[in-house]
Amino acid sequence: MIIHGIEGVSDGERLADEIGEKRFVGYIRADLSNSDEALELIERAEKLFGGVDILVNNAGIQHVAPIEEFTLAKWDKVLSINLTAPFLLMKACLGGMRARGWGRIINVASVHGLIGSANKSAYLAAKHGLVGLTKGVALEMATSGVTANCICPGFTDTPILEAQIKAKAAAVGGSYQEGVQELLREKQPNMTLLPPAQIAAAVEFLCGDDAAGITGIAMPIDGGWTAQ
Repeated sequence: MIIHGIEGVSDGERLADEIGEKRFVGYIRADLSNSDEALELIERAEKLFGGVDILVNNAGIQHVAPIEEFTLAKWDKVLSINLTAPFLLMKACLGGMRARGWGRIINVASVHGLIGSANKSAYLAAKHGLVGLTKGVALEMATSGVTANCICPGFTDTPILEAQIKAKAAAVGGSYQEGVQELLREKQPNMTLLPPAQIAAAVEFLCGDDAAGITGIAMPIDGGWTAQ
């Protein structure tokens, strides 16, 4: 297994060691907004393992602002990491997967790949685009033994929400936890931030043989958000 991030190599390797007590886990630092670094990530992973059989595109950033205030630089940054990077990484991996007759692509999109919210124009464009891109890849790979699917989480307990939670807390003059509840009250009926482990469990299932017939889907894990 290879994990990647923008953390320093020592921090990444420490995390890899924690995960990899019973298996080999390596860490490769890469800034996925840089296309050269994205492609180098795959090249280095292939040198270590001889090929990439499972690709999980989970990197993501968000910027919240009305569209009139959304700068082109912010737009480009969100699209480069949330949509262009998955395109490049899939493109680099799919030839080998097809040749070996087996592969799994899991793109972590968002509930915002299925519905809309105000002040998130770039994120919406990227995540809707990722869902569409995944469907296209699934159809192109339909007879190859390679599947491609999206997972669409709702509000999940990760750092990407921190700025929004703090803004909600400030708006009501409350604590951070009160900000969490305000954020959830607007959208997510179960009123609970999703544990990342639940998203990981869905990834694990889609990578297994029992999911061989599942391709091209966008699976919501959203606490009831899209049921409304």
